[in-house]
Amino acid sequence: MLDHVGLSVSDYAKSKAFYDAVMPSIGASCIMAVTAEETGGTYEGAGYGSAGKPSFWIGTGGRSTGQVHIAFTAPNRAAVDAFYAAAMAAGARDNGGPGLRPHYHPDYYAAFVLDPDGHNIEAVCHKPE
Repeated sequence: MLDHVGLSVSDYAKSKAFYDAVMPSIGASCIMAVTAEETGGTYEGAGYGSAGKPSFWIGTGGRSTGQVHIAFTAPNRAAVDAFYAAAMAAGARDNGGPGLRPHYHPDYYAAFVLDPDGHNIEAVCHKPE
């Protein structure tokens, strides 16, 4: 249903460094970046995804208001663990370490961190062990 989603961030360089460090753990990377000159204005952004398609964007414009929750699909539970470790090493704040969340369903394995702007960022795997 969604093609892509974007967050405005308060410190583009800091957030880009954070997501550059975290996204490879779930098989994604920065697919493209655009400059203010390219967009014809003041917007600068980076798009993350896989297979050549960015589906998650961060960009200038000031912090998005209110806390946003973004959940990224992880290919397996080890990737959820790697996501959490990479996020914590990149300066995230813990918002729920890796583990099963059976109140969602028996195989819901996820980790939650707060990104540089305080958004609740999750990696989740729905597969059994």
